[in-house]
Amino acid sequence: MSDSGPGPDDARAPGPPPAPARRRGRPARAAAEAGPGARERILAAARTEFAERGYDKTSVRGIAKAAGVDAALVHHYFGTKEQVFEAAIELTFAPALTMPEALAGGGEAVGERIARFMFGIWENPVSRPALLAIMRSALTNDKAAAVLRGLIERRMLQRVAGELHVPDPRFRVQLAAGHLIGIAMLRYVIKMDPVASADPEEIIDMVAPTLQRYLTQP
Repeated sequence: MSDSGPGPDDARAPGPPPAPARRRGRPARAAAEAGPGARERILAAARTEFAERGYDKTSVRGIAKAAGVDAALVHHYFGTKEQVFEAAIELTFAPALTMPEALAGGGEAVGERIARFMFGIWENPVSRPALLAIMRSALTNDKAAAVLRGLIERRMLQRVAGELHVPDPRFRVQLAAGHLIGIAMLRYVIKMDPVASADPEEIIDMVAPTLQRYLTQP
């Protein structure tokens, strides 16, 4: 009767070692992308993409590629394309969002101070391209227009209206804003002469009394 134990023929070569358990969480590549400065890189890339391509032709994937990150990371930090756009234009509009400070000197000459403040931003060659892209995007896309409208209303016009001591301050601030935006469209977007080629000081001198009336007269 033969031995029932395993013989030499039954020996098997040892198999490969078991694979290490997969760690949960963000993959290594994404973790590297999400390192210090990732959010700022995405925001800078978004500003450039929206400025160069406009809202309609810009995609989250394109922003991610320009920032050197995965598209999922863009969604992680900002959410939807509209939210990325809002964050990007808020950064661009940061100087304009301090406009309520132009009211700090009281009602006297407030029209001139606001006109000078706004045209100073538009005349700046660093900020003008991004402002132009935002304006064009808002003119051609309803979602972009809604984002821009909400930002201006929430962050700028409400604060300015709160500093005024006249009837219907919100209405008056919107009239003043419409006046400035209309001139900006003629000068910087449509480039219609003589407004487009006029000296900024000449425009400020002409516009300031109207803004003063909107914002201060009973």
